[in-house]
Amino acid sequence: VQLQASGGGLVQAGGSLRLSCVASGSIFSINDMNWYRQAPGKEREPVANITRGHSTNYADSVKGRFTISRDNAKNTAYLQMNSLKPDDTAVYSCNADVVVPGYRSSRWFWGQGTQVTVSS
Repeated sequence: VQLQASGGGLVQAGGSLRLSCVASGSIFSINDMNWYRQAPGKEREPVANITRGHSTNYADSVKGRFTISRDNAKNTAYLQMNSLKPDDTAVYSCNADVVVPGYRSSRWFWGQGTQVTVSS
């Protein structure tokens, strides 16, 4: 199973970006999918979570500005980021709780990060 995050880039403050996290490989189903971010010199922090049933949770710092969604048929999660601030600058990565065929329990897989830079 591989996760591929994409969609990062350079944007001015107030702008928007949409990140994608695509899971591929031997997948029976995916439970939760999460977005995290890590700014320079800081620890990685959770940004948003979405369950298979599309329930969502957000970090307080992004509530009202970011929206997580997913397409179960495409094994993909999205992070729509609006009203971006310089403090949102970080490497954004995703993980997913994947049920692999032939295994009784699910496993967490991580994707590589995508850089988001917000200029003031």
